[in-house]
Amino acid sequence: MLARLSLLVVFMVLVASAVLREVKSAPPATGLLVVANQKEHTLLVVDPDARRELAKISVGVNGHEVIVSKDGHFAYVPIYGNSGVGKPGTDGSTIDVIDLQERKLVATIDLGKPLRPHCAEFGPDGLLYVTAELANAVDVIDPSTRRVLAEVPTGEPQSHMLVLSPDGHRGYTANVSAGSVSVLDLAKRTLITTIPVAKSVQRISISPDGKRIFTHDQDAPRVAVIDTATNKVAAWIDLPSAAYASASTPDGRWLLG
Repeated sequence: MLARLSLLVVFMVLVASAVLREVKSAPPATGLLVVANQKEHTLLVVDPDARRELAKISVGVNGHEVIVSKDGHFAYVPIYGNSGVGKPGTDGSTIDVIDLQERKLVATIDLGKPLRPHCAEFGPDGLLYVTAELANAVDVIDPSTRRVLAEVPTGEPQSHMLVLSPDGHRGYTANVSAGSVSVLDLAKRTLITTIPVAKSVQRISISPDGKRIFTHDQDAPRVAVIDTATNKVAAWIDLPSAAYASASTPDGRWLLG
């Protein structure tokens, strides 16, 4: 299986535990970079060509991640709280909505209870899917009404990061302290299974064709390769040092970590 996928693992120094995250869905027409600045409690809008900050918008404490709507109009910042995953601190219960044209905070989505919302992804159905760590779940949000529609159980604690299959039928979460990956049926909004991986894992990525999931053993220098057809760990990629995160190139030839 791995022979069909040329893998190149490129190691990067991750600054401040991935505090800054480039939004992959930012529209090419604007050429803007949107950054969640965790410790400063702001969202930055940057012109990467001119290397110039265009706006700094205050958000809640703390926004770890950010996602931009497909039309590039709004950015969504889940407000996690003032701690790290699994550590004591405040428990966020909101998502801040920033108008990128007006460059200001225009709404706050109330999730109704403390959840430590973290990673947000848009599905092909236009809905917003957000990890809800304290509920061991993923919240489903209608961005047009800014209301929570459903909660999909992950069956594991600390469901920290999320990826969606290209067709939007499946969701996969990396469950940090459980060392597992949960497989979700997003149409039925149910848990399909959990896949044991390691003692603890961090971050998760998916190949462009949706056939492989990658997550990262935090106690050994290796990446788990999960076959989405069988929902099992099919192989391991051994590394010279531990990896925290990864992403496939758009053509699926390389895995960058």
